[in-house]
Amino acid sequence: METKSDQALVGVQNYLEGKKKVVILLSLHCSQEFPWTWEWFEDPRFHISSRTDAGVHALANAAHLDILRPPGKAPFTGPQLAQGLNHHLRPEPIRILSAQRVPSTFHARFCALSRTYIYRLLLGCAHHSQIPVFERDLCWAPPGGPLDIPAMREAAQFLLGTHDFSTFRSLGSDGASQSAVRTVQQLQLQPAPAFLAQHHRELEFWEVKVKSRAFLYR
Repeated sequence: METKSDQALVGVQNYLEGKKKVVILLSLHCSQEFPWTWEWFEDPRFHISSRTDAGVHALANAAHLDILRPPGKAPFTGPQLAQGLNHHLRPEPIRILSAQRVPSTFHARFCALSRTYIYRLLLGCAHHSQIPVFERDLCWAPPGGPLDIPAMREAAQFLLGTHDFSTFRSLGSDGASQSAVRTVQQLQLQPAPAFLAQHHRELEFWEVKVKSRAFLYR
């Protein structure tokens, strides 16, 4: 999501909001008989369904924005908006997968039915330098010996369902005043492929998949 000016990293939301006015301008094709000004537009901010922690990659994250078109101008189609944004996002590792019109009551954050986190574990690395180049920043290689997978799967069953997760929450977090009761819909531990599996057969990848409608801050 959005990052502040004093932060080293730039958020996906910052890039999107920096490009959208360019796309709108290129798509207007207004004639001299119909002058336009930026007042025709609400400031189109992107509202993203879920923020990510530092070092986390977002896949298929949903977002919405409100665009007010000048009188007589047809609404943008989903493909028009996606194509225009992607054209100007080409230098960045960001892509709009699809876009469509939704009712004005829709909100990407508050209407989300679920959110899923996937933690990728890499086993078999004696040193972090052995992590394959295409896996760097995309997995965690825990130190020590092999994991007790059956014990982890058994423990995961105790976290399913609705519980008070105060113990797992960061102390002093911004959301400390909110309820810590959450419902874990899915918690699975399963083998996973490497991105270039044929070159790293000696390494072992596992995925921890956690699904809930909402998670606690940090």
